[in-house]
Amino acid sequence: MATITINGKTQEASCGQELLAMRDSLEILGGKWKLMILRYLNNRTDEKNTFKKIEREVEGISAKMLSKELRDLELNLLISRSIMDTRPITVEYAITNYGQSVLPVTETLVQWGLNHREEIRKKTL
Repeated sequence: MATITINGKTQEASCGQELLAMRDSLEILGGKWKLMILRYLNNRTDEKNTFKKIEREVEGISAKMLSKELRDLELNLLISRSIMDTRPITVEYAITNYGQSVLPVTETLVQWGLNHREEIRKKTL
């Protein structure tokens, strides 16, 4: 059971509170691309992550979708956007400290996905 802190007091979350929290999480992180973008940015912290570079390396994402997802992630404080003083202007993206709080979720999903592929592979042999 999850916990919630209200007025400095920690208590168990009700089923309704848990479902609302799940809905909030899925609204912010849901879809095909957001978690992949966050994981990509976390794995590339020593590089300049420009729009074009992300578009090239996150396989299958369109420019329009990448633009939308980056905007959503920035609005939810999970990534930062920095405009560099270059000619032409360059925009760089990075995961924020708050965005890193999502990484355990991505790690769990990656491990589950690897295990799932193995289960399906064993079933088809």
